[in-house]
Amino acid sequence: MTMRAVTCEAYDGLGALVVREVPDPVPAAGELLVAVEAAGLGFVDALIVSGSYQIKPPLPFVPGSEVAGRVVEIGDPSLADWLGRRVVGYAFQGALAELALLKPAFCAPLPKDIAPITAAGLLTSYCTALYGLVDRANLQAGETALVLGASGGVGAAALDLARGLGARTVAAASAGKRAACEGFADVTIDYEQADWRERLREQVGAVDVVFDLVGGAWSGAAFRILAPGGRHLVVGFASGRIPELALNLPLLKRASIIGVDWGGHMRAGGDAFAPTTRRLIELLQDNMIHPRNGEEVGLEQAPSALARMLRRATTGKVVVSLGGPAT
Repeated sequence: MTMRAVTCEAYDGLGALVVREVPDPVPAAGELLVAVEAAGLGFVDALIVSGSYQIKPPLPFVPGSEVAGRVVEIGDPSLADWLGRRVVGYAFQGALAELALLKPAFCAPLPKDIAPITAAGLLTSYCTALYGLVDRANLQAGETALVLGASGGVGAAALDLARGLGARTVAAASAGKRAACEGFADVTIDYEQADWRERLREQVGAVDVVFDLVGGAWSGAAFRILAPGGRHLVVGFASGRIPELALNLPLLKRASIIGVDWGGHMRAGGDAFAPTTRRLIELLQDNMIHPRNGEEVGLEQAPSALARMLRRATTGKVVVSLGGPAT
C-alpha cells in the first residue's frame, strides 16, 4: 500500500520537495506506526531540506520530526499497550506523511482534551523553552527574561513559558513582527534599530536571562545588558552568523553562557523526552502556558511553508494538518 508524503529528492534548494505516493512504512521490532494527524514544522526542518544543516540524510527522504496522531500498528507484541493510543512524539525523520514510524522512548500519551494541531505545535518549541529556561537557566519568578527572535515558534514559546513561571518578559523582534509577541511580552523592542540596546536598558534595566535564537551582532549586545550572575542561553543562529564573544565579559559579569540543544539532549538521554513532555502537558492543563495555534497548512503546502520559514517570512509555529482531531 502507499501513502502521501513530502519527499526531498535533492539538496539543490527547496524546489526539490515534492508530494508524492510512497510505500507505507512497516514497523520493525521496537517501533510504532502512527497515523499522522498533525506535524509541526521547525526552522531546522527547513535547513535540513535546503542542505544547510550539519545533518544530511540519504536522499530521497521524508522530512519532519514532530508528530501527533494515533498508533495503528506495532512492530512486536511487547508494544501491545501502545496500540490504538493517541500520542505525541518525535519521528526524527518522516513526519510529513500520512504514516510515520516512532519509538516508544520518544512518544508520550496525548490526553483527549488536547487537539493534535496543538500538540504538534507544542512539541519542539515548548520542549526547547522548558529545557532552556528551567533545566539550564533555572529562571525564577521576578526575574527578567529577554528573548531574541521572539516572533517565531520557539521564541513565542519561551515568552509564554517565562511569563507562566512569573518572570518579566521582553520580546526582541523586527518591527513588522513585534505584534506577534503581544500578549506574551511585557515589553517589546525592535532589535533592528541601531540603539535598541540603549532603549531596552532605559525601559527595563539589566536582564537576568537571555534566550538567544538569533546570534550575530545581537548576541554580544544582549550579553552586555545581562545583570551580574545572568545566564545567556545559546539556542540558535537565525541570523546566519555565529557570534564571537570576548571572554572577559562573562568574567566581569560573573555570567554564564549556556548551550541549549534540546534535540541533542533528547538523543543523548533516551529517557529525557517523556518526562519533559508530561511536564508540558501538565503546564498546559494547569493553564500556565497558552500556546497559540499558528499557521495551519495542508500537506501540499508544506514545501512552500518551509521555503517561507527559511526566508524568515513566517510568525509563530507552522503546523501541517493531515486530518481532524482524534477521538
